[in-house]
Amino acid sequence: MPETRPMFRSFHARLMAALCCGVISGAAVMPMQAHSAPADANGFTPDQRRQIVDIVRDALKTDPTILSDALVALRKGAQQQAQDDALKSVRDDRKALQSAPDYAVRGNINGDITVVEFFDPRCGYCKSVVPLMDKLLASDSKIRLVEKVIPVLSEKSVLDAQAIYAAALQGGYEKMKRALMQDTAAPSLDRIRALATANQLDAAKLVSDMHDPSVSKLINANLAEAREIGLDGTPTFIFGTASVVPGAVSYEDLQGYVAQARHAKG
Repeated sequence: MPETRPMFRSFHARLMAALCCGVISGAAVMPMQAHSAPADANGFTPDQRRQIVDIVRDALKTDPTILSDALVALRKGAQQQAQDDALKSVRDDRKALQSAPDYAVRGNINGDITVVEFFDPRCGYCKSVVPLMDKLLASDSKIRLVEKVIPVLSEKSVLDAQAIYAAALQGGYEKMKRALMQDTAAPSLDRIRALATANQLDAAKLVSDMHDPSVSKLINANLAEAREIGLDGTPTFIFGTASVVPGAVSYEDLQGYVAQARHAKG
């Protein structure tokens, strides 16, 4: 944990000294009479509270970094709370989160650690981690990877997600997923037909299956799970029940999170 900044400690010291000299000891200079304003729940009179506010206001003017320190601390606290809430949801709904159709599970299906990846096919960061995940699975034969497609960026993402899961109905999940995530053209039904044909899939069936109830059900289930863990961006990874990690990460970080999950499990 980073050490508290000296400037923050010095402000705290100044405030306490001022309180002692100007408020507490001030009682000797301005003794409270029987008719003085009553103290609040914290034991401060209105005049004492005004003195405290003046001290804090002066400190902020002379040392504005105090405010930035406070904002950083608040942000860290909020992030930690979000992480704690997400992990609670992961543990409460572990079975559903770690489940997916067989075609969306990669690596070792009996692996000792399950990594869940939520991704949007149109997300540039998601595309950037594809080779890293391939490398991770190739180097660690004990990882079970569960992929969950969630269209969160735009209607174009919805088209891609539908196409990926529709392709799965004819055994083409992996082909269509990679084709769409590598594609640089704007998504459209015509483009999806072209990619399906190029990957030896039945384009007409695929487009028809995009509206199959099973496709909508799977996408909606993924989105519901994403909401449960408070997902706010893609990609987002869940490593066992040890951590929820949003955003693109390096290969070394992926290895580190896997090791951390194994340690937590063991």
